[in-house]
Amino acid sequence: MIPAYSKNRAYAIFFIVFTLIGSLFLMNLLTAIVYNQFRGYLMKSLQTSLSRRRLGTRAAFEVLSSMAEKDRATSEAVGVNPQKLLQVLQRAELGSSHKQAIVEKVYSHGSTLLLADEFQKLFDEIDKTVIKEHPPRPQYQSPFLQSAQFLFGHCYFDYLGNLITLGNLVSICVFLVLDSDLPPEARDDFVLGILNCVFILYYLLELLLKVFALGLRGYLSYLSNVFDGLLTIVLLVLEISTLAMYGFPHPGWKPGKLGLLSLWDMTRLVSMLIVFRFLRIIPSVKPMAVVASTILGLIQNLRAFGGILVVVYYVFAIIGINLFRGVIVPPGNSSLVPANSSAPCGSFEQLEYWANNFDDFAAALITLWNVMVVNNWQVFLDAYRRYSGPWSEIYFVLWWLVSSVIWVNLFLALLLENFLHKWDPRCHEQPLAGTREATYQMSVGLMFRDILEEPREEELVERLRRHPHLQLCR
Repeated sequence: MIPAYSKNRAYAIFFIVFTLIGSLFLMNLLTAIVYNQFRGYLMKSLQTSLSRRRLGTRAAFEVLSSMAEKDRATSEAVGVNPQKLLQVLQRAELGSSHKQAIVEKVYSHGSTLLLADEFQKLFDEIDKTVIKEHPPRPQYQSPFLQSAQFLFGHCYFDYLGNLITLGNLVSICVFLVLDSDLPPEARDDFVLGILNCVFILYYLLELLLKVFALGLRGYLSYLSNVFDGLLTIVLLVLEISTLAMYGFPHPGWKPGKLGLLSLWDMTRLVSMLIVFRFLRIIPSVKPMAVVASTILGLIQNLRAFGGILVVVYYVFAIIGINLFRGVIVPPGNSSLVPANSSAPCGSFEQLEYWANNFDDFAAALITLWNVMVVNNWQVFLDAYRRYSGPWSEIYFVLWWLVSSVIWVNLFLALLLENFLHKWDPRCHEQPLAGTREATYQMSVGLMFRDILEEPREEELVERLRRHPHLQLCR
């Protein structure tokens, strides 16, 4: 655009219109088409998976109900004996939490036979995420200790800790900026040394008060507390070592430097890690919690996308090695390659992109990555067109379409779908039996459960009748 615009300003209109149509309309339209097509395949796959699970559960119901009919003289009702089901569950390979939830639900039915729909609802517990309960807090008899426990175990005490941490970070950043223009011998670390002692003493006091309020096991049950505790202990050890070696801070205090980093410098570096303490506020703020849960949900349940990307990378890397191995030779190995000084500005040779080649598998992966993120990909097209022929552009354009357009846009579309789903109040399921907290839907199957169609009972029974290894008694 710039060369044409330099000749005539009106030429910019063409490029602006082309960008609006191509980037904002056609590319987004392509994203919608790709996502809609993939969602059809995804729905079909999820529907098949749901049908298979329902069929397996129905088969288990039929087998167990036939055992119950043999134990009864008359078979007026069809159902599963809870005691038989409990015996089977004891030998089943299930997670302890899910097995316990199913067992408690079976006990809640008493001795009455379980019907088909009740039997199916028992195994819906497997779809729910288990939330680990924290250990109970210590019980204090003194009213004063009870009040102190309530105060130091409240979420507002965490907010106060975050505020103190913010002050610590601001003080470190301010002194780093003020000392940036001063030589090391002209710096005075007296004020920062005093502040460091104060903040570390507060972190130690916060740790002890939280252990008092939550108990040691309760304190360690929170990952944020474990991180804060380890960080506080490291800071305390470094601070004590610094004071023992350099003395208490005083005007003109300049801790010496021993080796690569002094204890004082190590303390300042470790202090910067307290910025991660702010991660604890994510669950408290709904928008941040939704974003974090969306990202975690995609990481946990969309591993298939990573598998697809790995397969596509492998296929294109192998094809690229077979097509372009040895095509581009670095200047040290051949005199045919022009020198860097004589190469045109912005060319493959002038930018020294020699490492981006297909001579081995690792180099091929890096080259494909650079093209996928559109990192000067026109340079690669031009270089391989000159060295191997114009047909090489087809390879790079196909890779760009598959990786940068189809796969990335599909991932963004599913990210948006998952994000909108998290805002839906229906995304909260009832908790597992025996738990007090609600679980959160994180799987792809649960994400689209409202759209999937439950298989009819007649269809399941008919499929079981045709099964070669199962004979129904009725």
